[in-house]
Amino acid sequence: MNFSSKLLENAVNEVSQLPGIGKRTALRLVLHLLKQPTSHTHQLSTALTSLVDNIKLCKKCHNISDVDVCEICANPSRNTEIICVVEDVRDVMAIENTSQFKGLYHVLGGKISPIEGIGPHNLSIDSLIGKVESGNVKEIIFALSSTIEGDTTNFYIFKQLEKFKIKTSTIARGIAVGDELEYADEITLGRSIIHRIPFEKSF
Repeated sequence: MNFSSKLLENAVNEVSQLPGIGKRTALRLVLHLLKQPTSHTHQLSTALTSLVDNIKLCKKCHNISDVDVCEICANPSRNTEIICVVEDVRDVMAIENTSQFKGLYHVLGGKISPIEGIGPHNLSIDSLIGKVESGNVKEIIFALSSTIEGDTTNFYIFKQLEKFKIKTSTIARGIAVGDELEYADEITLGRSIIHRIPFEKSF
């Protein structure tokens, strides 16, 4: 792809590094931005800079937040005895959109995947175990995507929790095997949370 401007080329190269965006799509987006009022592009730039400079991870659940403790963990009406374990913030948003879950979350930050070099030590599993050790948690809900990596992660955490005699459940398989949680429709996902099953019966 030949560029008439080095500035244009640099911008396209940066945008094309985003997931699912190739060089042609990146070029279209950059040219679109050039057609917009300068103030709009500056607002976008400012928003992105502010995001990367000021975003935090909740100290309790590792969800993305503007403050040290996210709104969900700080909400006194949430059931602190039930923790839903998810892969990332997109899954928290997906479940919250169902309005069917009133407990708390624990964001792992990924799934165990030896192929990608991601092991248990790369995820926030230790802090989850710490929550259970505190004695305040009565149930852990596994809500990772039903993929090989998701099931492997669920099983690993399940084995770590066995000694605590805590209730463990997993969302009902209304979510098709192999599906990513974030793409499930809200009704199906909501029903999966309500009709969760004991984890040991899921394998």
